[in-house]
Amino acid sequence: MRGVSTLSRVTLELGRSTRRRRMSATSVPSMADFLSKNSYSPPSWASHLRPIPSHTFSLAQVPTPIHRWNLPGLPNGTELWIKQRDDFTGMELSGNKVRKLEFLMAEAVDQQADTVITMGGIQSNHCRATAVASNYLNLNTHLILRTSKLLADEDPGLIGNLLVERLVGANVHLISKEEYSSIGSVALTNALKEKLEKEGKKPYVIPVGGSNSLGTWGYIEAAREIEEQLKSRNDGLKFDDIVVACGSGGTIAGISLGSWLGALKAKVHAFSVCDNPDYFYDFVQGLLDGLQAGVKARDIVSIHNAKGKGYAMNTSEELKFVKEVANSTGVILDPVYSGKAAYGLINEMTKDPKNWEGKKILFIHTGGLLGLYDKVDEMASLMGNWCRMDVEESVPRKDGVGKMF
Repeated sequence: MRGVSTLSRVTLELGRSTRRRRMSATSVPSMADFLSKNSYSPPSWASHLRPIPSHTFSLAQVPTPIHRWNLPGLPNGTELWIKQRDDFTGMELSGNKVRKLEFLMAEAVDQQADTVITMGGIQSNHCRATAVASNYLNLNTHLILRTSKLLADEDPGLIGNLLVERLVGANVHLISKEEYSSIGSVALTNALKEKLEKEGKKPYVIPVGGSNSLGTWGYIEAAREIEEQLKSRNDGLKFDDIVVACGSGGTIAGISLGSWLGALKAKVHAFSVCDNPDYFYDFVQGLLDGLQAGVKARDIVSIHNAKGKGYAMNTSEELKFVKEVANSTGVILDPVYSGKAAYGLINEMTKDPKNWEGKKILFIHTGGLLGLYDKVDEMASLMGNWCRMDVEESVPRKDGVGKMF
């Protein structure tokens, strides 16, 4: 593998190893299994769950690395690590959503669908990932995107996730937040499904965020991935807590259940960026019941309110925090999910540092970098580090490589 570093080779081999363990005994592992459809075998500790998916599509570049994260403001003796990065799962598909799509897209193909319908906010990472994954698998995509009443009748533009979605040819249907609230996501997707069926299409509906019981398997698998990464270390690292953002519920259902059932046994803290903790406890319980898990949501996850001004809305303090984290650690958080979760975590630590002292904590970065492009106007005042280069006239000319003119 010319040009690939030793670390990259190790990461690639770990990824292939993980893929092989996911396949059934009858599957033939491949060096190039991206976009391949594989038989699925669950972790032994999840084999009692029902229903178990029969297949999965290889869409994510996994395992994503885990490393120390020297975030400022930690209590004494606290170690913060970051699964930095589930924003590394693949550029067009980056983020936590692709893990769910590995299972959801396999079912869509099994059902011989030719079209995928899903929905989300105007800058939905899930919708962007779904549009790209659908194109990979030769499926058409219809996206119902929620926006403000004033903008629902206008061209949505090409900022952030919208650029990728429209570049790959997704069909975008705009709906106002008020209409979304009064009609509901299920009724809206069903209405579009019926319309497409009348046109002779075979649509497959994916719920908001890919968060249903089938999508939950994506982060049950992520729990197995973390287990295997820790086993491969020689320092005995074990996490006391896992922290992750919560926007639709499927990610926290999967990682919480996987940590509870498997070897991790870490306490999961979810920071909700919309709705409220009570809503998510109920929603996650529905996903767990759909898997016949036999556990209570409130026993396996602690949900904290990190909504702030509202979904995809930020205070100046939150945006300043995102900038400071990037400046001090090099880790770029998105403003909608991971940024709010990390901001909420630091606030919790500030309020009650004793509760976190000496803990080893894993923060899961769920991606969403493209969402920053929707915040450029709000963040412009934070970006003051530029100047016109002052060059003395006496500096002698000396060409480098490539004249560029």
